[in-house]
Amino acid sequence: MKIIKAMLCYLMPLMFLPQAQARDLRLGLITPPTHQWTKAAEAFAADLGNQSNGRLKVMIFPSGQLGNEAQMLQQLQTGALDMAFLTAGEMANRRPDFAALFAPYLIKTPQQAQQLLQGKTASQMLDELNSLGLVGLGYSMAGLRQIVMKNEVKTVADLQGTKVRTIPIEPERDFWIKVGAAPTPIPLPALYDAFANGQVDGMQIDFEGTWNTRYLDYAGTIIHSSHMMLPMVGVASGRSWKSLDNKDRELISSLAKQHLNDVFSIYEKLDQDYLKKIQDSGARILEVDRSFFGSAVDQWYKEWRIKAPSLPKLEAEAATL
Repeated sequence: MKIIKAMLCYLMPLMFLPQAQARDLRLGLITPPTHQWTKAAEAFAADLGNQSNGRLKVMIFPSGQLGNEAQMLQQLQTGALDMAFLTAGEMANRRPDFAALFAPYLIKTPQQAQQLLQGKTASQMLDELNSLGLVGLGYSMAGLRQIVMKNEVKTVADLQGTKVRTIPIEPERDFWIKVGAAPTPIPLPALYDAFANGQVDGMQIDFEGTWNTRYLDYAGTIIHSSHMMLPMVGVASGRSWKSLDNKDRELISSLAKQHLNDVFSIYEKLDQDYLKKIQDSGARILEVDRSFFGSAVDQWYKEWRIKAPSLPKLEAEAATL
């Protein structure tokens, strides 16, 4: 009896120690289930569930189910949404420094993109997200930007006046204006129909999207330009973050970085794999470099080095890669 009482005296305090709270977290994206960002989110959710013994669960909402990125950012700020994988363009609309990440021909490969986005300048830029009520978890990317046009294209003159789908951010829009095209923002889930029915004449997209979403079916020319990266930022709601204990924050942060990093190496191979599929399909491919765009690239840099103060620093880092 004395032994039982002693054990109870030992165990009773442990029963009343604070336990980490179970949480259901919501993570939003605009990409479809087949996209690498969505796959990375699902893998992150699975690992987080396993490593927290099922205490932390992440529900994934792909394909813009929770709205466009601007709407999701507002939900993050209010705490209605806990996490998101967003294009860095949505940040560029609110913090001009992020526009520097859309500089044409800043990098040449996904590997260089990873090195740049994990470098000193880009890492410091993540801290700017605190002022938006967000916690920056890290960067990733989609495939390098190519151009898919409905008509035959031989020179940049063939792009004059064409409606090119872009995401609704100023640095990307400004690039296409300088090229002489008419940038036309279309939500990603609506892009296939817009291209098929002539609402847009073309788009900048990666090889993965060109193949998997079958934009290829309506393409007259695939311009292999690799002219820009599409950075992604993994973010958490500042409000939700405050409600988590330090141990959970560390686990979420660590696993998010791991899966965001994995996407870089995936695209190093995917860009080549999907290019090969497109080549084998018999599609007309025009391979170009910076000179194809004439003076547009230089004009863009001249203006955006002033608008986005981090751009010269990123250029200097990129030059060493």
